[in-house]
Amino acid sequence: MSLLERHLGFLAALREAGLPVSLAEGRDAVSALGAVGLADRSLVREAYAATLVKRAAQRPAFDAVFEVWFPALIGSGSAESALLDPESALIDADSGEIGADWASTGADSAGWDTGEALADLRERLDAALQAGDQQALDRLAVEAVARFGAMPGRGPGMSSWSAYTTLQRVSPEELIGQIVQGLLATGRTEEEADREARNRVAGFRGRVEADARRRIAEEKGPEHVTRTTLRPPIEQLDFIAARRTDLEEMRRQITPLARRLATRLTREQHANGRGPLDFRRTVRASVSTGGVPLTTHHRPKRPHRTELVVLCDVSGSVANFAGFTLMLVFAMREQFGKVRAFTFVDQAHEVTHHFRPGADPADVLTALAADTAHAARWGRTNYGRAFTTFAEEYADALGPKSSLLVLGDARSNYSDLALPRLRELADAARHAWWLNPEHRRHWDTGDSAARDYSAIVPMVECRNLTQLGEFVHRLV
Repeated sequence: MSLLERHLGFLAALREAGLPVSLAEGRDAVSALGAVGLADRSLVREAYAATLVKRAAQRPAFDAVFEVWFPALIGSGSAESALLDPESALIDADSGEIGADWASTGADSAGWDTGEALADLRERLDAALQAGDQQALDRLAVEAVARFGAMPGRGPGMSSWSAYTTLQRVSPEELIGQIVQGLLATGRTEEEADREARNRVAGFRGRVEADARRRIAEEKGPEHVTRTTLRPPIEQLDFIAARRTDLEEMRRQITPLARRLATRLTREQHANGRGPLDFRRTVRASVSTGGVPLTTHHRPKRPHRTELVVLCDVSGSVANFAGFTLMLVFAMREQFGKVRAFTFVDQAHEVTHHFRPGADPADVLTALAADTAHAARWGRTNYGRAFTTFAEEYADALGPKSSLLVLGDARSNYSDLALPRLRELADAARHAWWLNPEHRRHWDTGDSAARDYSAIVPMVECRNLTQLGEFVHRLV
C-alpha cells in the first residue's frame, strides 16, 4: 500500500468511525505532514490530530484508528524483545503469522505458552504496574498477546488474535491488591492507591486490546479492523449497545451536552429576537421618508416556554435510553416552563421528585432504577395498560400548553395497544412526539407496534446522544 493510499484509507476509516473529516481537512493534514516530516511517529500522530480532530471526545476514536493504520511495530517487534523464537518457528519473523505447524508442535512443548511463562510474565507485569513503567507495560502487552492471544486457524489467513483470551490468561485484575500495597508504602491513602491501581490495570487492558487489533489488521487489513472492532465515538454509540464503561462515559457527557445546547439556544434566541412585523408603526414611520419603509418595526416577541410531560418505558431493553433522555431534559429544565416525568413498564408512575436541582446524575439514575418496581405490577411491558393507567390517574398533567414526549421501543408483547387512549392523550396536549431508540429498520418487526403508534404520534429515531441532543434542541 502506497503512502497516498494509506492516507486516503486512514481518512475513510476515520469517517467510518464517526469523525466528520472533509476533503479540505485531508489536504490540511498533508500540508502539516510536509511541515513536520515522517521520521517521528508521534509528530505524525499530532499533525493528523491537529488537523482532523474537532472535539476532545473524538480523540479516543482517532487514536484507535491511528494505531491500526500507522502501527508502532510489525509482528512481534524487534529481536531484542526476545519474543521471536526462530527455532520453534511458531511465529514467522517476516510476516508475524503463526506457523502452520502450531497445532502439531503444541505450545507447551515449545515453551511458548506454559505455566512458567505465565507466572514469569505476571511477575514482571506486577513490577511494571507498581513502578508505573509505561515502556515496560507496552512491551509486556505485546508479549502477552504474542504468547497467550494467538488463535490459530485451519488454513492460511484464518488465524487471528484475541485480547479477551489474553486478558483471561494474564488476569491483571488479580494484581490490584499487590499494586495497592506497593502504592500505600509510598504514602498514598487507601482510596488514592486503589484508584491509581485500577487506572494502571485499565491502561494495561487498553494496551492489550490495541495490540490485538494491530495484529488482526496485519493479517486481515486495517479496513477490516476499522469496520468490525472499532467502536464509534461515545456521542454516536447506540444506547442499546452501550457497555457499562460506555454508560459511565455517557453519564459524564450529559451535563456538558446540556450546557452546549443551552448556549446554542441562547445564541439563536438573541439572533431571532424580533417578533412579527408591526405594520401600522412601519407605515407611520415611512411618512418621514416619502412613503418608503426604510425602517421596519416589529412587535415584541411573546415569551413562550414548552411545558413538557415525559412518559418513559423503563423496561430492561430501553431503560438506559429513558434514563439519559430524562437526565438531559431535566438538565435543561430552565428552558422549559414545567417538566413532569412518568415511568412505566405496565403502569404509569410519577418520578418528577427525583430530579432535584443539583442532584448527582448517578444518584438520580440509581433512584430511577429502584423505582422501576413501582412501574411494573405484572412484570411485562404493556403499552396499552400503561397509557390507560396514565389517562386515568394523571390526566391533569396534559393541557393545551403542554407537550407530550413518549420514550420507548413500541414493543408491547403482542398485548392490547390501546390506540384510542393514546389518541386521547395526544389530542389533550399541544404537541406530541415519540422517541424510539431502535434503528428504523427494526421497526414493525416481531412485536413492534411502531407503525400503529406512529400513525397517531410522530415517531423519531433516537439511538445516541447526538440524535438526542438535536431532538431536544428542536423541541425547545
